[in-house]
Amino acid sequence: MNPILLDFPSEFTTKHLLLRAPKFGDGKAVNSAILASINELKQWLPFAQQAPTLEDTEINTREAIAKFISREDLRFLIFDRFTDQFIGSTGLHRINWEIRSFEIGYWIDSRFSGKGFMTEAVQGLIYFAETELAAKRIEIRCDSNNVKSRNIPEKLGFTLEGTFHHDALSADGTSLRDTSVFAKII
Repeated sequence: MNPILLDFPSEFTTKHLLLRAPKFGDGKAVNSAILASINELKQWLPFAQQAPTLEDTEINTREAIAKFISREDLRFLIFDRFTDQFIGSTGLHRINWEIRSFEIGYWIDSRFSGKGFMTEAVQGLIYFAETELAAKRIEIRCDSNNVKSRNIPEKLGFTLEGTFHHDALSADGTSLRDTSVFAKII
């Protein structure tokens, strides 16, 4: 079956959060969060090496909308359920629909870091992938030195399947890095 024919919700909630597919105009909230968190994000994410303009972020957001519709990539924006404050972004990436394998990625506005929001969002995304998408395998890959990112799959019962040594460049492209590969088999 062509994945574009798959019907599933474009949003869901957890105890504290609303996760939903991007919409036109979301670039403003996303851009504000990136700018507020640029020093933390640039250590780990290539997209944060330079502060994006509002237009750049809105373009990226609209590209994510198109990929969500085509089922190529499923980005979810994270909001506080009660205040509608934008908190961060997560999603199901590098999708293999035949196997029902997904990789989860995430980043958080540093003003909300350390409060358990990202762990809750990822846990909700895992549940969504299991119940709505019949996931069989979920991966989280991160720089082995990114302790905050590593903590999430460790808390959520993922298995560290291995470390790829010198398989990636640092976010700024200046040094070789190791990647930790965590997986959950369903």
